[in-house]
Amino acid sequence: MMGADLERWRLILGPAAERHTGGLGPENAARDAALDWLYSRGDDLGKRDVRRGGARGDRGGGDEPSILTTIDWLDGIHRLFPKETIERLERDAVERYEIHDVLTDPDVLARIEPNPALLKAVLRTKHLMNPQVLAAARRIVEEVVRRLVEKLSVEVRTVFTGSRNRRPSRHRRARDFDLKRTLQGNLKHYRPEERRVAIERPHFHSRTSKRLEQWQLVLLVDQSGSMTSSVIHSAVTAACLYALPGLKTHLVAFDTSVVDMTSEVDDPVELLMKVQLGGGTDIAKAVDYAAGLIENPRRSIVALITDFYEGGNANRLVHTVKQLCQQGTQVLGLAALDEEANPVYDREMAGRLAAQGAHIGAMTPSHLVEFVAERLGT
Repeated sequence: MMGADLERWRLILGPAAERHTGGLGPENAARDAALDWLYSRGDDLGKRDVRRGGARGDRGGGDEPSILTTIDWLDGIHRLFPKETIERLERDAVERYEIHDVLTDPDVLARIEPNPALLKAVLRTKHLMNPQVLAAARRIVEEVVRRLVEKLSVEVRTVFTGSRNRRPSRHRRARDFDLKRTLQGNLKHYRPEERRVAIERPHFHSRTSKRLEQWQLVLLVDQSGSMTSSVIHSAVTAACLYALPGLKTHLVAFDTSVVDMTSEVDDPVELLMKVQLGGGTDIAKAVDYAAGLIENPRRSIVALITDFYEGGNANRLVHTVKQLCQQGTQVLGLAALDEEANPVYDREMAGRLAAQGAHIGAMTPSHLVEFVAERLGT
């Protein structure tokens, strides 16, 4: 077995394998130290004679590396690992091992790479941050939200600019060029010696526009701790839909109380900085509030984003959803709204709402946009 393969096995198996694999070269030794700094933490730390921070035992005055600080560790992993590994290590540091100085030290926040896991951690802990740390943390919120908005905005434009149909159009636009009909219509002008078709009459598709007039969308977002990802994507989705002509978008957050955040919906960063995660859940109260916002029942969508674990009046929730569906309002119950769309939810309650006419599922933001567009096109 080659030396590089042995070093990889040593990294996988740990120090106990060294008598069989041999030691590590300088670069892999640095990788091993960075991994050890993080993953040597755990409930069995004392049994393994591992000191917090990754150092084994009492190093005393030897020549082994000194204990890493969080800043040293961040600098090291950005030098030693690919981007995907860095994101995993940073996520584990925050979510698995709760290394709080990642979120409480402005110097650490200035170095760390913004990513969705860190955004969730910031939203969960921002109420504990002093103003200086909060200002540094805001950079993470702004950068991750910017990326999410850019991605979803493209999908929103694609869905709502209209779809091509088979009818010809006299409007000559490059994006509507109909290659198949153009070739079929100009084959008589084929030039064998040049192996080319002379295009004398190009053909173009027409487009059908989505009808957006007089529709209303109410996004009800459960801001309990388990719904953090859905809160983030709800804010971004609302911001992208808010600017559409003819679609009146509301964003309402709830736990045991209801907070209408529609006035901040055009600024998802500011909105997320104001969200207060955690607390109980009164879904019935939120749905009652949404019902009071409805102007034209048959041109309204209520999207309820929750895990369906009702802490309020379950029978009232079912009754209000039934009334909304009977009056012609589209009720959409989402157990997750994020890029993963992996829900954990109360299936019994979700089933009760589905029996009253609600559409129940889990969606990515782009699928929610498509759902809204389909309803607006009817």
